[in-house]
Amino acid sequence: MWEAYTEDFADIKNAELALLSSAVRADSAETSSLLAEDFAEIGRSGRRWTYADSVVALAGEERRPVPRTSEWLFNRVSAELVLVNYVIHEPDQNSRHASLWDTRGPTLRYHHGTVVPR
Repeated sequence: MWEAYTEDFADIKNAELALLSSAVRADSAETSSLLAEDFAEIGRSGRRWTYADSVVALAGEERRPVPRTSEWLFNRVSAELVLVNYVIHEPDQNSRHASLWDTRGPTLRYHHGTVVPR
């Protein structure tokens, strides 16, 4: 069942927001601590990213402000897994995101981003 944000999901939302921060993305050790070893992502471009690909790419990004987010929803799919949906708002485009978090870290297992057509 999908739920709006509550304090029950604070650790997961904070971890997701941390991964949007340039400071965290530039720190490979911190990024690695938030990603599961079998992490995979389908990016907005359609490219598939692995754990290793992601850690290297994020560390090399230019610094940028944390994007504005909205429409946070959470779905506890098992005792240890929470599926998260939210929207990122950037000047040139908006995108919808889905993340599967293991609550025991929390660690991110899977992420998918999709550009929202204008």
